[in-house]
Amino acid sequence: MKPAHRFIALGLAWAACAASVNANADTWPSRPITFVVPTAPAGSTDIMARLVGEPLQRALGQPVVVDNRPGASGNIGAEFVARAAPDGYTLLMQYSGYHVGNPSLYPNLKWSPTKDFVPVAMVMRAPHVVAVSGKLPVNSMKELIEYGKKKEGGLFFASSGNGSIQHIAGELLARQAKEPMTHVPYKGSGPAINDLISGNVDMFITTPPSVIGHFASGRIKALAYTGSKRHASMPNVPTSAEAGLPGYEVESWFAVFAPAKTPPEVVAKLSAEIRKIVESESFRKKVDDQGAFATYMDPPTLAKFVDQELAAWSKVIKSADIKPD
Repeated sequence: MKPAHRFIALGLAWAACAASVNANADTWPSRPITFVVPTAPAGSTDIMARLVGEPLQRALGQPVVVDNRPGASGNIGAEFVARAAPDGYTLLMQYSGYHVGNPSLYPNLKWSPTKDFVPVAMVMRAPHVVAVSGKLPVNSMKELIEYGKKKEGGLFFASSGNGSIQHIAGELLARQAKEPMTHVPYKGSGPAINDLISGNVDMFITTPPSVIGHFASGRIKALAYTGSKRHASMPNVPTSAEAGLPGYEVESWFAVFAPAKTPPEVVAKLSAEIRKIVESESFRKKVDDQGAFATYMDPPTLAKFVDQELAAWSKVIKSADIKPD
């Protein structure tokens, strides 16, 4: 099916299901739902699964269990959900770096972002923050770059896995700063943050939710926000352009996906409940406090957006000659 026809078909199915769900949706869910997170606990993906999972549990009247399955740059968790029964009881809280970056990085990927999954809803978009260890004697991007040029071995930057947007962001920064940097991949943001705090790595370019709680203590310092304007939760953190890196803008998004062939009426019911959560004042405030933006997309809109992102990140990865190491 051509992409345009796929969006039309998905849109028609979504409209029909949203208008009138059938008996399958009426009886779903009748048992606990599992939210698979392809990263270790404490990272942004894990945080989003729990922020969505708690109110979703109340709305559906069934437990929503978060199941962390880190490793292989998100491929372990993604493949697990891709092979799960398409019954609405196993869902994936997905990080964009894995969903639209991995297909261009791993030629033998065992899952497809478009063939093995059906989009349910986007829940958050987040520019990144250039975070450094509080142990580093720097307080600006200029000082960081100068420090890296003098440091033996250069700067070491963390990511939640090879090929993640954090990895790509670090490589792009190295090219823009015109200095070599060493990539250190982890099985998720949690372990990377621990090593950043201890000073085992120098820098971590990631979405704010996983690190913003450490800024006040000084254990982690934020040097730049990779959005087009400053975020209200971090008013003293300059944008990349203000910090001397014009054009350096990096954004991740987080969305819910279900295995392909999950009944459309179940997807519609699930998406409708998630929309209520994402557009609620309490959820928006929690996400805003984390330095990100609550953003809902319905299934057909998210499907189109994923295709656009796949094409865009493929170009970035190829032009920067980024390899999964």
